Amino acid sequence: MKQNKNILKNPGVQSLLTSLLCILLGLFIGYLVLLLINPTGAWGAITNVMKNFLTYSSAKAQLKYLGNTLVRTAPLLMCSLSVLFVYKVGLFNIGAAGQYVAGACACLYAALYLHWHWLPCMLLAIAAGALLGVISGLLKSSFNVSEVISGIMLNWIALYITNMLLTNVKEATSPYTYQLKAEGPQAILPQISLSKLLSSNQYVTIAIPIAIVCAVVIWVVLSKTLFGYELKATGNNPNAAKYCGMAEKRNIILTLAIGGALAGLGASLLYQTGYEQWQCTYSSVPSMGFNGIAAAFLGGLNPIGTVLASFFIQHITAGGAYVDKSMYCAQISDLISALIIYLCGFVLFMKHAMNSYAAKREEKAALKARAAEAQARAEAGKGGDQ
Repeated sequence: MKQNKNILKNPGVQSLLTSLLCILLGLFIGYLVLLLINPTGAWGAITNVMKNFLTYSSAKAQLKYLGNTLVRTAPLLMCSLSVLFVYKVGLFNIGAAGQYVAGACACLYAALYLHWHWLPCMLLAIAAGALLGVISGLLKSSFNVSEVISGIMLNWIALYITNMLLTNVKEATSPYTYQLKAEGPQAILPQISLSKLLSSNQYVTIAIPIAIVCAVVIWVVLSKTLFGYELKATGNNPNAAKYCGMAEKRNIILTLAIGGALAGLGASLLYQTGYEQWQCTYSSVPSMGFNGIAAAFLGGLNPIGTVLASFFIQHITAGGAYVDKSMYCAQISDLISALIIYLCGFVLFMKHAMNSYAAKREEKAALKARAAEAQARAEAGKGGDQ
């Protein structure tokens, strides 16, 4: 019994159980929606969403489309790390979406207009994302402006500035920017040997290992360094941190700057593969930054768990393309993804419920142990009297 209680209270086990519960509930509700729309193809649709690239019978095709999923997982992972890092310090980086947009603007403008090499383009994207983070940090630390409010405002400012700037590198007959392969091949990230394994997928680049390394570095910084401890202490109690000699204002600015840099890097890891072009008529912020919030919570606010959560979210998002469009509209895959993402918001609530359940079990066990001990003493006393 004692071993079971310890398992239930283990943070890693809690994160795994709550994440699995979110996924199962999301898929179940999505399946019910499919049944209501058209019960004939509901099971096939939900299985296709889960299969994604496995719907192909050819191993070569499976590997190719697995590569495409991995390409989009890298930027999603960076956005989720941005949200996670800032959240661990007691702040909420809803501005990750705008920081991602700023990174996309910087790397594409540098690649297509200035014709820079891939590394300077990437560094500029990091700097652009960090700049937006610094602005939110300054407003928070100096004027106590909520980072949520400033982040939302900066999301739209970044979007419209990006649309205006990238109009200079837009195709004449479409709203999309020039193809990187044709107009800025020097800015494309180097491929890795994994691309040959994935059916020579040209979009599989160093973006994938960079994102995984970043996740490991964030875990080390937050868990194993004095710097990470100071940041978390500042987030938990700024007044206590200030009393202990920590520079709480500097830490707030630095935290949001790092979060912005991670989101900006995420945009670089997508657009510098040449996999996507920016659409200069975007009227809403790309969902990548917001999906990063879901991936962070689905991963249990753990950098390593976030790697798996980011892949899963991107996997089901891509899997929606294989739903039979003659039975269901194209948006049904987005609905199923949204249900799982929405349920991710209840991860912390589920953890709290699990802790409460474990605490009640411990309390009952303790009461039983005390009763048994009292009974044993009473019986021993009776035996002694006799």
